[in-house]
Amino acid sequence: MSTGEFRIQGLPISDLAAEFGTPLYVYDADVLRDTYQGLRDRMHPAVDIFLSLKANPNISVIGLLGSLGAGAEVSSLAELETARRAGVAPQNTIFLGPGKTRAELEACVSAGLHAIVCESLDELRALDDLAARTNQGPTPVMLRINPDFHTKGSGLAMGGKPRQFGIDVAHVRRSRELLKSLRHVDVMGLHAYMGTRFLHHEDLVHNTREILATARELSAETGIELRTVDFGGGFGIPYFDNESPLDRDALTAGINETVTEFHRDHPDCRLINELGRYLTAPCGTYVTRALQVKESMGEQFVVADGGTNHHMAAVGVGSFVKRNFPIRSLTRYTEQPDRTYTITGPLCTPNDVIGKRVALPEVAVGDLIGVERSGAYGPSASPGLFLSHGFPAEVMVHDGTAHLVRRRDTLDDLLGKQRLVTF
Repeated sequence: MSTGEFRIQGLPISDLAAEFGTPLYVYDADVLRDTYQGLRDRMHPAVDIFLSLKANPNISVIGLLGSLGAGAEVSSLAELETARRAGVAPQNTIFLGPGKTRAELEACVSAGLHAIVCESLDELRALDDLAARTNQGPTPVMLRINPDFHTKGSGLAMGGKPRQFGIDVAHVRRSRELLKSLRHVDVMGLHAYMGTRFLHHEDLVHNTREILATARELSAETGIELRTVDFGGGFGIPYFDNESPLDRDALTAGINETVTEFHRDHPDCRLINELGRYLTAPCGTYVTRALQVKESMGEQFVVADGGTNHHMAAVGVGSFVKRNFPIRSLTRYTEQPDRTYTITGPLCTPNDVIGKRVALPEVAVGDLIGVERSGAYGPSASPGLFLSHGFPAEVMVHDGTAHLVRRRDTLDDLLGKQRLVTF
């Protein structure tokens, strides 16, 4: 054990690697709790914070946030069941997604969720027909709108332009007669999500102000009673050089000012802010072990036992192109970097590079390398079956104890679903 190695809640990273193997994801529950609570303490009490499970669907991550009061935004049957098993109540769960199957809609109706978020008027009609076949009361629904205002500062725009998500505001404005004809769904609010990875608080405050203003207008024009408005999220965290973290105080002050005005006129309206990356990314570290250190044509390479098969977000999803996530030597964590290495994984493709020309202390075979801020879009956004290495273990350190919260894939996991044809 190196005295200068990375520790999580006092636990040496070498001990975790020895117990659980590498590669693996490690989540620090203290960081996860502090991130949520720091936002919760500053946000207007009328705003509920929901975790978007797509960012990190690990049941223990969801369970911890749920125990602190977070709701769940889910988009598949598996996510719906994960939230339930994690202890998130149905009344604190919403289901959205542009392509819901009939089985998903039936499950949502049966589950008694706070709302199903409909993303087209045809889906709304279909849900009304489906709900008519149940013996339950009207199914609560929010309409996801695609606003007609423009936003800036997003790493990936989700609204305000032609998109598969939601219903154009212009179409909602013309839907009053349709809404009046519904008998088995209760349209009780609106949802909008403008984009992700916003790093300037002014952009997020602008989005909140415009979404709430649009909700007021649509309510007046269509008769939709605003009992819930989800004004999205998209809070970013800095990954790359020259990026600065969100000003949390300025962000919440600006949002709270807008929310206070809206809440005064709509005191019974539930407001939802859905977040994924912002809540979970800071708590996670992707841990790999150096298998080889080699030179090729003047460039130094570290070949590690995990790469893009587990952490595609670090190299090429969305806007993450040709820039490095923060990468550190975990074995020599306190040493100053004085070398430059390109960090690759074990895959048989030149694209398996998780960091180009990364400044590190000298790396030796067996050293542990960590990709920081990796608690979001890790295994869930990666091709874990490429070359059949499978998905890594996931570990949560909680109150000074390391817990295995997802075991590593085994050969039986990888081959058990296949069937050999007899030739």
